[in-house]
Amino acid sequence: MAKRRPNGGGTITKRKDGRYQGAAYVTDTDGNRVRKYVYGATWDEANEKLGKLQEQERNGIPVPSRAWTLGEWLAYWLEHIVKPEREHNTYVKYESKIRLYLLPHLAKKPLTKLTPAQLRAFMATLKREEVGAATRFEVLRVLRNALNRAIHEEILTRNVALLVDMPKVSKDKGKAWSAREAVAFLRASRAHRLYAACVLVLVLGLRRSEVLGLRWQDIDFDARHFTPVKQVQRVKGVGLVLKDLKTESSQAVLPLPEFCARALEERRELQELERKIAGEHWSQEPDHDLIFSSEHGGMIDPVGFSRTFDRLVKRAGVRRITVRLARHTCGTLLAFLKVHPKVAQAILRHSQISMTMDVYTHVVGDEEREAVALLAELLEDPLIG
Repeated sequence: MAKRRPNGGGTITKRKDGRYQGAAYVTDTDGNRVRKYVYGATWDEANEKLGKLQEQERNGIPVPSRAWTLGEWLAYWLEHIVKPEREHNTYVKYESKIRLYLLPHLAKKPLTKLTPAQLRAFMATLKREEVGAATRFEVLRVLRNALNRAIHEEILTRNVALLVDMPKVSKDKGKAWSAREAVAFLRASRAHRLYAACVLVLVLGLRRSEVLGLRWQDIDFDARHFTPVKQVQRVKGVGLVLKDLKTESSQAVLPLPEFCARALEERRELQELERKIAGEHWSQEPDHDLIFSSEHGGMIDPVGFSRTFDRLVKRAGVRRITVRLARHTCGTLLAFLKVHPKVAQAILRHSQISMTMDVYTHVVGDEEREAVALLAELLEDPLIG
């Protein structure tokens, strides 16, 4: 006797090729009622698949209205979700990872049939092609984000990329400067027009885009504090733009140590001199009130600032490091400047004072004592050049 299914439970029939076909009406992602089919080698297998399909329907999870390939979904995700909702630089980063790595290997894979095994094979292929671990890490992270959004859009029911282990990336990103190296760099950079920017990077740990986006209106010299609000970024097809910082925590009010305040006051005098020298050649673009403008009043490219920093490092004869790594000398220099630990805690954005004190209690030794003497000389050194 043929097996029967309950009313509303769909139908299962045997096909001419010997397989069993299950069918039931479900709702798709466009809100339409459609007849969906599943297949199995046995009646029980088809029945199990049909049961899962109808369970999704009962839970309000629609079936995809179209058979997306991974390539189609990634293109849609980039254009209609990432581009309008995320920062331009984020879009550029995601687009490059998708174009260079994901599409060449996985573009034609059916989105709903993607498996962990396929993704592990893909990651192994990238490793054989000698793609670096950090890049492989970013590629898998982009894919995870894209599939998470597919779940949110009710196109997928699970993210198979979460079942694939992330590549191990070495955390050794280089060693920041010692206090002696940092002070030697500041002494050598003393006459440069962007000396104050270097001070803010080293002493306050600001990112280059944050430093270049600082405006005079953000600084309160009387209260000795400042509030970073803007950042300078380059947008493809547009050029340099002044944008809001991403998070509210990035816009917190931060203390301004005396050493930094003095450097900024000198920078203001120098900027006024540059404005007079430039005369009618001073930038006619909207006056953003930027502290660190170009010699003609425009915005400074963050990449250009990094190049300037590299040249100053070479001139100073100290160990070469990046601007990003230079920020990590900030806790040490705050200790040498005898900034109160509570003030340093706010600058370093430590959640607990014990973290700040851990930094303060480790700055000892002959090199450090020499750095203190050099820093004292630098504080008394008048502006030159």
